[in-house]
Amino acid sequence: MTDFKNEYCMHTATCGELRRSDVGREVVLTGWAWHNRDHGGLIFCDLRDRDGYTQVVVDPDCVSAADFKTAEHLGREYVLKVAGTVRERGADAVNPNMATGEIEVLASAVEVLNTSVTPPFSIEDGIETDETMRMKWRYMDIRRPEMYAALKLRHTVAQAMRAALNARGFLEIETPILANSTPEGARDYIVPSRPNPGKFYALPQSPQQFKQMLMCAGVERYYQIARCFRDEDLRADRQPEFTQVDIEMSFVEGYDVVDMMEGVMAEVLTAAGVEQQFPLLRMPYAEAMDRFGCDRPDIRFGMELVNITDIVKNTGFKVFASVAQSGGVVKAINAKGAGDWSRGDVEKLASIAEENGAKGMAWVAFTTDGQEKSPIKKFFTDEEWAALKAAMAVEPGDLLLFAADKPAVANAVLSALRLTMADRLNIPREGHALLWVVDFPMFKYDEEEKKYAAEHHPFTHMYERDLDKIEDAPLECLSYAYDLVMDGFEVGGGSIRIHDAAEQRRVLRRCGVSDEEIDVKFAHLLHALELGAPPHGGIALGLDRLVMLLAGKQSIRDVIAFPKTSSASDPMTGAPNQVTARQLKEVSLRTL
Repeated sequence: MTDFKNEYCMHTATCGELRRSDVGREVVLTGWAWHNRDHGGLIFCDLRDRDGYTQVVVDPDCVSAADFKTAEHLGREYVLKVAGTVRERGADAVNPNMATGEIEVLASAVEVLNTSVTPPFSIEDGIETDETMRMKWRYMDIRRPEMYAALKLRHTVAQAMRAALNARGFLEIETPILANSTPEGARDYIVPSRPNPGKFYALPQSPQQFKQMLMCAGVERYYQIARCFRDEDLRADRQPEFTQVDIEMSFVEGYDVVDMMEGVMAEVLTAAGVEQQFPLLRMPYAEAMDRFGCDRPDIRFGMELVNITDIVKNTGFKVFASVAQSGGVVKAINAKGAGDWSRGDVEKLASIAEENGAKGMAWVAFTTDGQEKSPIKKFFTDEEWAALKAAMAVEPGDLLLFAADKPAVANAVLSALRLTMADRLNIPREGHALLWVVDFPMFKYDEEEKKYAAEHHPFTHMYERDLDKIEDAPLECLSYAYDLVMDGFEVGGGSIRIHDAAEQRRVLRRCGVSDEEIDVKFAHLLHALELGAPPHGGIALGLDRLVMLLAGKQSIRDVIAFPKTSSASDPMTGAPNQVTARQLKEVSLRTL
C-alpha cells in the first residue's frame, strides 16, 4: 500500500511516526529545529514537523566535519533535512512524554534548508503570549502543536460531516457569495458593483434563500460547508466571516431533520473521539427558559432557576410583592458553597444583574455555622421563610440569589449569575452535553423597533393550529424551530420552512415588512414557493463553534487558521485598509 503521506516529498518518514519497531530503518526526516543541546561532543536536536517530534543525535564520528559544524550552529526554527538510522534509546533515556520517546535517529547527514531569525514567541503549547501578537504572526502560531491539532480536528469534523451527508444522499452545492441584501438579523457587508453604479451586492449572512430555492428546484437533499458574513459586534464565539455546515432537505415535517441529524452527529462525534449517547434530550423552549433562563442551557451542572412568585406575592418585601402582583416573576438560584462569602463579594454580583437589565439584586446567605444573613429576611413571615427554604432546598453553606422582574429580564439575570457562580465556585463541567431545544415561539416583540420580529427567522413554518393567530396573537404562535445546544452554546439552528407563498407573505407582514419591500426583496423566493415548492426544512451548524467545543478551547479564534480580532481587523495583513481614489472612483464612491 502506498504511503501517500510520505510520497512526493523530501522525507521518507515524519517526525511523529517512528517507533521501536522501526529500529534499524534508514530514514530521511525534514522539519524545524525545536530544541538543540550540546552534550560534550554529541549534538541533540528535537526535530518537529506537523506529525510530532523526533530526537536526532549528531555524532562527529558518524557525519562529515562540515555537517557536524552545521549541527553545532543550529538556531531555533531552522528548517532541516536529516538522514540517519533509527536506533533504540537506552532505558534511562526514554522520554515517556513523546510518542517517539523510545527511539532516536542517529544522523548520517544534516542539511540546513533555511535559517530563521529569532521567533516572535516560543513555539510551545500553553504560551502566555498576547493574542494579538499570536494573530500578527499567525503562521508561526500554527506551528505550535496545539494550534495545528485544532486545525486538524477541524478537518476531521468537516470530512466526517461530508461523509455522513454524502452517505444519506445529499449533494454538495455552492451558492452565490455576491447576492442581494436581505434581513437575517445582523448588518450586511455590502460590495459596490462597478458595472452597476450606485448598486450593491451583499455578502451572505447565510445561504438561507438559495437553499430553499434548491428545494423548489427538486434537488431534495443539499449541503454546503459555506462561508458566511455578518457585520456585527464580535465575541469569543463570533467572527465577521465564519463557516457553517448548511443543510436542507425536502419532503420533511415536524422533527424529521432532527432525527436525521442525530445520525450525522453520531458519526461526526465518533470521528472526533467523543462519546455521546443518542437519541438526545429534546427540551421545549419554554422549559429551557423556565429552568435555565436561556435557550442554550449548559445541563452539565444544576443550580437551576426556581420560581418562587407564589411564595412571595404577599410578602412584606415590596420589591417582590409588587412584581408578583403586576404579572412579573420572582425567581432564584441556589449557589451551594457560596454561603460564607463576604457581604462585599456577594454585592459585587449586583453589577452582573444590572448588566442584564435588573435594577438590583436581592440575596440570602446561609453560612456553614448556621447563621442566616440577608437584608431582606426581616420582611418575611416565618411561614414564608420556611416555604422559601423548602422550595430552594436550603442547606448550610448556600447562597440564594434573586431576580424580580418581567420574565425575560429575570431569566436573563439569573442565567448570567448561574454561569458566573459556576465559574467562581469551580463547579465541574466535564465532558460534553448535547440536547435539542425545540418548540420555539414564532415571534418576539422588539422593544426598540416597536414591532414584532421572527424569533428564528421569517422563513420558519409554525404549528398549523397557530396559523390563525399570526395577526391577532403573534406571541402565542409556536414554530417548528430547533436548536442543537452543546455545553451551553448553540452549535446549530434550523426549522421546517414555510413552503406556502400566502403564509410567507403573512409572516413577513407581521414582521413589519411592507408589501412593496416584500415584492422587491423576496419576489424570487415567493415566485419559487408559488411554483410547486415541496415541504422542506433544514439546519445550519456552526463549524467554528462546534470545533471550538470539541477542542476544549475558549475562543473560535483558536480553531480558525486566520481569524480577525474583536475589532474585525487582521493584524497579520493589516486588513481592513484604505483603497486608492481610483478604486473608489471606479465603483462610484467617495469617503466622507
